[in-house]
Amino acid sequence: MFDKSQLMRGTLEGCILKIISLEVTYGYEIMEKLAVYGFEDVREGTIYPLLVRLEKKNLIYSEFRPSPLGPSRKYYFITDEGVETLNSFEMYWNSVSKSVNKILRLGEI
Repeated sequence: MFDKSQLMRGTLEGCILKIISLEVTYGYEIMEKLAVYGFEDVREGTIYPLLVRLEKKNLIYSEFRPSPLGPSRKYYFITDEGVETLNSFEMYWNSVSKSVNKILRLGEI
């Protein structure tokens, strides 16, 4: 059986960077947006370690802000280095997905 964990981790990092690049957001909201786009199986136990890793790599940073619905939330922002990494991810993803799709279509008429 195909082990999708490594592929999923790198893909999710790129997707999370994209989401954060569009607006300042918090972990649960990131998880909800991923689910809307087809990552329904992604749970908090996956998202939060990825956010910690992205922060350690200086691709994002966070700060606590008051929440209208209770305790403060940790909001995430993308760094300049994160934008550069996202741009690289997008270029690489487009190239790789094009190549993989060509190979997977081998033998089709």
